[in-house]
Amino acid sequence: MSSGSPLSLVPQGGAEPRVTGEAILYRLFDVGYEIHLDRVHDLLGSTGPDRRKPVRGDAHAIQIANPPITVPLGTEPVPIGDRTQEVQVSARIFDFGVVSLRARLALPTVPWNDFVGLGIAAGSSRAWGIFETCRDRLIERIGPAIDRPDLAKISEEYIVYRIDRIEDSSGRALGPDSLSDEDIARLLMGEARPLSAQARGELLSRHFSYLDNDLAVVTWTSALVVESVPEDTDVQYVLEFANAQLLELRFYDALLDAELPRIYQEIAASRGRGLLGGGRFSRLLARIQTRVADATEAVERAENSLKVTDDVFLARVYGAAMEIFRGAAWRNGIDRKVSIVRDTYTMLNAEAQARRAEIMELTVIVLIAIEIVLAIFRG
Repeated sequence: MSSGSPLSLVPQGGAEPRVTGEAILYRLFDVGYEIHLDRVHDLLGSTGPDRRKPVRGDAHAIQIANPPITVPLGTEPVPIGDRTQEVQVSARIFDFGVVSLRARLALPTVPWNDFVGLGIAAGSSRAWGIFETCRDRLIERIGPAIDRPDLAKISEEYIVYRIDRIEDSSGRALGPDSLSDEDIARLLMGEARPLSAQARGELLSRHFSYLDNDLAVVTWTSALVVESVPEDTDVQYVLEFANAQLLELRFYDALLDAELPRIYQEIAASRGRGLLGGGRFSRLLARIQTRVADATEAVERAENSLKVTDDVFLARVYGAAMEIFRGAAWRNGIDRKVSIVRDTYTMLNAEAQARRAEIMELTVIVLIAIEIVLAIFRG
């Protein structure tokens, strides 16, 4: 297991290795406050949904209380480069309101440089456009299981380049060290031109190995996974989970960003009505309290959906992804805004109570004045 320093550059004297793999495009959407997965399983029963967890030896370090549901969605034709190819589409549904759609483009055994070119073409293709239609069809099927459905405007995109086998011209298996860091960097950046040594070093600083024949390189927008066991998709699993959590953090950060100016506007409007604005303060207080409760519960549900209990390979990959995605910074931003909203609630509540006290005092004064007037007329 290793991480930290950039990958070594392979000498160019040998023959170019050949690789077999695929490009997997992910697009993630927030579709509602919560998704009831047991209900989803019933609704999708005829299409064979499953709820697998990571299965490799160190998967005990990853605890998932409510495993997401994975369901195949068929194939879609997409233009990639100068031809149209079929991609296999599937979805992974998370209980905290996120749906992750995946388009898998299988790549034949080709020279490594051709794989890089095909991967770059896939990342820059119009394949991303198929996700909205697939999302809408899926939501139509699982709609009854979504609590407070509301499609968010923001989404997350990610690419995983998966390599199942590396071999030389005679078919002999090679290790990940036969892939040059320059080509890996170009693939992950989607850049056909050579990158500088500094750019390569920064991009490839987060790489991990568990065995001699596997490799995971994680960046902000993409990852390279070399894994000789085709059934082992655990690294992709935790990267997808990290992206789903990132989307939830971004969504509630944007929600609170939009809510704060609206709160201030309503406060100004209520104050402009003098004592008569107290009723609107009550409605505003109720909405603020609901918003804080929703944001806090939803973010904690997303963060607690996957827990890391030990420092092993999968845990390191997941931790690196969340660090690269700046998960802690997003959470700190949400906490700061929630604190502002709570302080605003406290201030408004105190002001509303003061207004009610003023109204009570005025009411008493008016009643006393009426009694005095009535007494005068009786006399």
